[in-house]
Amino acid sequence: MKFTQLKDDINEGAKPIYLIEGDDAYFRTKAEEQIKSAFLEMPELNFSTFDGAQYKGANLTDITSAISAFPFMAEKRIVKITDFYPTEGDYEKYIKPVFENFPETTIAIIVNTQGKKGVDLKRKKCVTYIDCNKADRETVAKWAYITMKRAGVASSVEACEAVADYCLCDMARVSKEVEKLIEYGREGGVNKAVVDELVYKDADYRVYQMTGAIARRDYDGFSEICYDLLDKGFDENAVIGSLLNYFKNLLTVLSSDMSDRELASSLKMTDYVLGKTRQQARAVGEQKLIGYINALYSLSSAFKSGQITQSGAFESAIARIFFD
Repeated sequence: MKFTQLKDDINEGAKPIYLIEGDDAYFRTKAEEQIKSAFLEMPELNFSTFDGAQYKGANLTDITSAISAFPFMAEKRIVKITDFYPTEGDYEKYIKPVFENFPETTIAIIVNTQGKKGVDLKRKKCVTYIDCNKADRETVAKWAYITMKRAGVASSVEACEAVADYCLCDMARVSKEVEKLIEYGREGGVNKAVVDELVYKDADYRVYQMTGAIARRDYDGFSEICYDLLDKGFDENAVIGSLLNYFKNLLTVLSSDMSDRELASSLKMTDYVLGKTRQQARAVGEQKLIGYINALYSLSSAFKSGQITQSGAFESAIARIFFD
C-alpha cells in the first residue's frame, strides 16, 4: 500500500509485520509514528529496536526472541528493525518460522531505505508493505489538499499542485509549507496567489523554470528567474553550474535508451518531473543542448583558470544561450 493509505488500514486493526520501505524520509518517519501511536502503550517497556545490519545467522535469534516476548500490561509490544536485509538462507532457517506463525501480541516494524540484495520481504504474505518512495505530483497535491481540509482551511487544487511543484514533491518540505499555509489561511483560505507569496520555490524548481524559459525563448522570464536566484544567494558561477547540470540531464533524457523507470531512478526524478524534462529536452533539441553544454563547460573552465571574470562568464553564458 501507499503511505497515504496507511491511516485507513490502521483503522481496520493491526497487522503483524509492517515493512516501511522507500527513499522519502518523511513518509518513513510518519508511517512508523502512526503505527506506534495506534498500537503502542508504555513504550519504555513494550518497545525495542534492533539494527538489522548487525544481525546475521544465529544472532538473528536475538530478534526472534524479542518478537516472541509478551507485552507488559498492554495488548501489544512493538519490535522495530532497521536496515533489515536477510539472506534467503537466514530467512528460511531463522526468520520464517516466527514470521509465518507470528505472535498475536507483537507487531514488527521493519524500516528500510531501499530494497537491497537478500530475501524480498515485501513479497511475503505475512508482511504488510508500505511504499514510502517519493510521491508523484498528484499524490503530494492530494495530501496537501486533504491536510488543509482536515485543519479547516479551504484550498484550491491549483494551489496544492503549486505546493508540490515548488517543493519538488519533497514531503519534508511540503509538510512544513502546508503548516505555514494552514496558519495563514484559517480565515481566507489558500489559493495559488497565496502559495506564490508564501512558499519558497526550491532552487532546482527555479532552474527548471529557467530552462523552460529557454525552451520557449522567453528572455524576460529567464532573466527574472535568474536574478531571483542571485538575490537568494546563488552566485553567477553557481547559476552556470546549475544550467550545465540541467542541460546534461535534458540530453540524457533525450538520448538514453533506458526505460522510464530506470531513467527516473538514475536521475532521482519523479515520473512527473521526468515527463516535463523530456518535453523541455525535445523543445530545445539535441544539437542545441550539445552546443549549450560545450559552451558552458568552456566558460566555467575559463573562469576557473582566470581567463575571464565570474560576471563576464555569466553574461557570456546568457548571450550564448539567447543571442548566438
